[in-house]
Amino acid sequence: MTPLAEELGKRDPFDLPEQEAMLNIARTMARLSEPFDQLFKSYGVSGPLFNILRILRGTGGDGVPSGEIGPQMVTPAPDVTRLVDRLEKLGLAARQRSDADRRVVLVKLAPKGRRLLTKLDPQVRQLHRDTLGHLSATELRSINKLMVRARGATPGANNDSA
Repeated sequence: MTPLAEELGKRDPFDLPEQEAMLNIARTMARLSEPFDQLFKSYGVSGPLFNILRILRGTGGDGVPSGEIGPQMVTPAPDVTRLVDRLEKLGLAARQRSDADRRVVLVKLAPKGRRLLTKLDPQVRQLHRDTLGHLSATELRSINKLMVRARGATPGANNDSA
């Protein structure tokens, strides 16, 4: 394994171990995201659009209020409305007003969006195996625990993690 400083061609040590850890996380995320980004691009969507489609599928058939999508995203997006506009334009999602409260706009997975997810699901699962399958179950549990702990200490973060 090559240390991050060597990968980056850094001559001097990092100022702080926290700095090195943060840069390691960012570098790793960028490297691991590449094949997912390429897969989604080949289907005309992005990671955030795929994430919203998965959220819509998980909420069931009635749809979800558009304001509830952002907090459920893996990577928060500043403009969920624009992303939903794009999904709607692609025919992957649809908006409708709630019958119970006309002020609420519900976003629902369209049949075309469900078909796209059906195509992507096995490929995404395989990419997860390809990118992290060389790690043991114990190592994966350790990474997950450490990431939860790191997020819990983040200033301004939602600290409801275990």
